[in-house]
Amino acid sequence: MSSAWLLPEHIADVLPHEARRIEELRRILLDAARGYGYELVMPPLLEHLESLLSGTGRALDLRTFKLVDQLSGRTLGVRADTTPQVARIDAHLLNRAGLTRLCYCGPVLHTLPAGPDSTREPLQFGAEIYGHAGLEADLEVHELALECLGRARVESLVMDLADARFVQGALVGVTLSPVQGDALRAALASKDQAELEALTADLPAMNREALRLLPALFGGDEVLEIARARLPNNTLITAALDDVQWLATHLRRDYPSLRLGFDLADLSGYAYYSGTRFAIYSAGGTDALVRGGRYDNVGAVFGRRRAAVGFSLDLKSVVEHVRFDGRRAAIRAPWSEDTALRAAVRRLREMGEAVVCVLPGHEHEADEFECDRELVAVNGQWVICAR
Repeated sequence: MSSAWLLPEHIADVLPHEARRIEELRRILLDAARGYGYELVMPPLLEHLESLLSGTGRALDLRTFKLVDQLSGRTLGVRADTTPQVARIDAHLLNRAGLTRLCYCGPVLHTLPAGPDSTREPLQFGAEIYGHAGLEADLEVHELALECLGRARVESLVMDLADARFVQGALVGVTLSPVQGDALRAALASKDQAELEALTADLPAMNREALRLLPALFGGDEVLEIARARLPNNTLITAALDDVQWLATHLRRDYPSLRLGFDLADLSGYAYYSGTRFAIYSAGGTDALVRGGRYDNVGAVFGRRRAAVGFSLDLKSVVEHVRFDGRRAAIRAPWSEDTALRAAVRRLREMGEAVVCVLPGHEHEADEFECDRELVAVNGQWVICAR
């Protein structure tokens, strides 16, 4: 019989040392988003399943926990990604005619972990722009993502640019079943050349050659040159190449220390992406810290197709790369029934100070706060002294 206190696999408590660092990071990211004019929304943790999954593809369905609502008898889902919820809020609750900038931060739940060391309960932060189809919105989202990581002091960043239209353009004229499409995208995402060759064996030569070339289009500026020379010359691919090049030019100008590359077969994440995509890594890292891009069709299932672009990240993953400890300076105070002491403690807390009262018998115990000052009695007055 298993112990009652054991948690499910890939589910863990967040203890004080890590929790304070995550909370510090959460505040940094929300402040960064607010500085760009993003409004905070707080969608519910669960919704009717069709609302959570409509238009998102099979991958999100497989990652979503389902349960039956005892009030209505309908199937509910625990969100595995917040973007569909924010699209619903934009489409139905806000319903603004112009631009809308929204951000969020809350837990999501996955049926399976993304990797052997991944949590099934990420703490997802994201920011999204609705209502602008131009690349200016894509660039703003890139800038905010970099700003967030910069404020968190995550250094030596690497950004890969991609676009969903490269695969769409390589499949022009080809009709695939949902199962075939999922298998093909999985092979491209994992760069499984053998599987890709098997899946494309019966496709027309132009499509087959383009799809088999995509996994090799990973690297520097030479990638775009090869793509222009060897991929089909159709409107989807040409527009994707032009847009990726425009973004790269602006990012290099504004972020000269950013290492920028291209991965034209990058399909990681969810199926709702429709245009430019990006991923940000720490130097030497294999798992993206941030993923984002354009998903203009995500609101269509809610009756309002709006241009949309955004990004998300998992605070639990990003916090592993930050340098701050999260400790806050505090004042140590004795516990006493002395009314002057108790009044002094209240005044300090009202001023925003953290005051840790040492309860009787615990005077020599360590705590989670960095008590660099102490409240002591001097000539009948309670004053703050350095420790």
